[in-house]
Amino acid sequence: MSMLSANALRGQHGRVTENGGHIHLILPDPTERAACFRVLAAGSERIVRSFASADAWIEAEGSDSCAILLFHWRQPGATDGAALLDHIAGRGGTAAFVAAEQLSIAESRAILRGGAQDLLPAPLDPRLVRRTIDAALADWRARQGVLDRHREAETRLAALTPRERDILDAIAAGLGNKAIARQLELSPRTVEVHRANIMRRAGAGNVAELLRLQFIAEFARAAPIDSVRFGV
Repeated sequence: MSMLSANALRGQHGRVTENGGHIHLILPDPTERAACFRVLAAGSERIVRSFASADAWIEAEGSDSCAILLFHWRQPGATDGAALLDHIAGRGGTAAFVAAEQLSIAESRAILRGGAQDLLPAPLDPRLVRRTIDAALADWRARQGVLDRHREAETRLAALTPRERDILDAIAAGLGNKAIARQLELSPRTVEVHRANIMRRAGAGNVAELLRLQFIAEFARAAPIDSVRFGV
């Protein structure tokens, strides 16, 4: 079976990496699909999968692992470009790129409102695809790094009791043990015991590390990154 066969390309993988960030292509034209697959998979360690239609991608549950999605606005089958954007609307970790030739004003509005990160001219230039996807993947990995730090901070602080969280908030506000004791109507010795327990439960080696965890967790609660979509 040739490289240009739609069956051969459906679900095909590039190099596998543990860094995450799968790149999925939904390009109906087999020649264009093959060209974009080759340029994205060449010389890099990452997962690239290609599909002949949006229906095939949904059937394969591609959204479960997709970080970067490039698809033609006009798709064969039941799922068109607008429906595909709706399908990934709840996935904050997916950056969508749309390829199209001519669009109506309504279609352009639907793409922008649907959360697509960018619009690429079709027929696709594989070199432009490579530059665009490389940049998007770098942004995705940086974003995942921030998410990982937020999750780690929340996990390490999750074991704290409500009283320990009150004391941690007071520590983060710059209060010393005596001031914390007065504020919470505790003895200084009780505050010292709570501080030791907080350090142990959070796995913090020193106060600076503990405060770093607290500030990261506070930022995550104030502006949850999981709810932010690329392109919005």
